[in-house]
Amino acid sequence: MITNVHLVTVYVHDIDEAKAFYTDTLGFTLKNDITLSEDFRWVTVHQPDHPELELALMLPGPPMDPESADAIRRILAKGMMHGVGLATDNCHKTFADLKAKGVDHIQEPSDRPYGVEAVLRDCSGNWLVLVEQRPYTATDFA
Repeated sequence: MITNVHLVTVYVHDIDEAKAFYTDTLGFTLKNDITLSEDFRWVTVHQPDHPELELALMLPGPPMDPESADAIRRILAKGMMHGVGLATDNCHKTFADLKAKGVDHIQEPSDRPYGVEAVLRDCSGNWLVLVEQRPYTATDFA
């Protein structure tokens, strides 16, 4: 039986830069930083209150085939890679705090049927979607 999502891969262009961004800027906790071979490093971070869900910060490369790795690198370079959704209890404040830290942003906080949403980018171009969720039903989208 599947009990929960445990690991999500976030492709990055530089593991050390991403590790610093996720821990120092976003406040995640480092769980693993293990060099397994010359071509593979296992780095995971998690929210301090949610160690059950880790983000694996990975370079596009082995065991992925070269064509797929190149495609991911191109999407990262364009800043169009969809990353992760991050819950917040105050989207406007969190957005302002991250913007003050120099985090690149795509969309200012906006009201949506499901709450308040803003979109930023991590240091590799991955989208970080901040959501201050509120209760909603399908009729809220009509």
